[in-house]
Amino acid sequence: MPMLVCLGLGYCARHYVTEFGQRFDRIVGTSRSADEMAALAARRFGGRTVEMQLFDGKTASPEVRAAIADAEALLISAAPADGADPVLAVLEDDILRADALRMIVLLSTLGVYADSNGAWIDESAEVIPDLARRGSARREAEMAWQALGARRSLPVAILRLGGIYGPGQNAMIRLQRGAAHRIAKPGHVSNRVHVFDVAQAIGAAFERRMDGVVNVVDDEPTSPSEHIAFAAALMGVEPPPEIPFADAHKMMTPFALSFYEGCIRARNDKLKNALGVTVRYPTFREGLRALHEAGDHLAASERRAVVAVPSPLAGEGSASDPTNASG
Repeated sequence: MPMLVCLGLGYCARHYVTEFGQRFDRIVGTSRSADEMAALAARRFGGRTVEMQLFDGKTASPEVRAAIADAEALLISAAPADGADPVLAVLEDDILRADALRMIVLLSTLGVYADSNGAWIDESAEVIPDLARRGSARREAEMAWQALGARRSLPVAILRLGGIYGPGQNAMIRLQRGAAHRIAKPGHVSNRVHVFDVAQAIGAAFERRMDGVVNVVDDEPTSPSEHIAFAAALMGVEPPPEIPFADAHKMMTPFALSFYEGCIRARNDKLKNALGVTVRYPTFREGLRALHEAGDHLAASERRAVVAVPSPLAGEGSASDPTNASG
């Protein structure tokens, strides 16, 4: 009975299960929060439920350990905490003993790459933890999972994700919340990826038993300012005025500003050639248009009318780091 365990049933993992989870007879997911665990257990993803368990990254219940023992596939999207990978910290021995396990997919981030001053790079670029733009913990987690795969002779696919967007999580939503900022930093660009294309990449990695690193990004790295302006045009509203980067610290959190540190342009040739993924949304334009046509921004307005809770200040891409995508 093929079984998938999603350690961190976050945004990307939920979309993967919805779109492609039918290949598994049983799916178990985890959450750090008891309230979120209950809410996710009550939902259906692609017409099916997910067995939810609590996993706080510090201890594991017998049920979580039993799920690991029976799993054929692991999808890891729980972010490093306190500089360490929480799954390996608690469950490494269980994973090493899991006889049924055949494949591991780890969701990582383009933030492991050092600043290339906007030059194009691919997966062959050297990655040094101390030079990672988003800190060393992600790169160290990648290496730890690769070492585990080598010990078990298991393929471990590391998917380095660009700025994730999709239903309920995109520039139009941030515009509505008043949380979208256009920062003028000449030459700064970033890669994005629609969550459906992330789900496609996860599915292809499992099916092809991919071993190694793949950049999961769209075709066109662009400036965050252009991205926000395009979303505003779709909605028929004026975009926020551009703010000089030197002044951005006055209105953005350090976490949000960190997305403007360094600059790369990541290629996706391996995603297309090695994984065989045909990107549905090759640029943010196709992705945002599809979301607009589906009325995603209108649905968000209705949700806000019912529960008017201010959203924390976030910069371009802050919802896109897989740290936030415990999935």
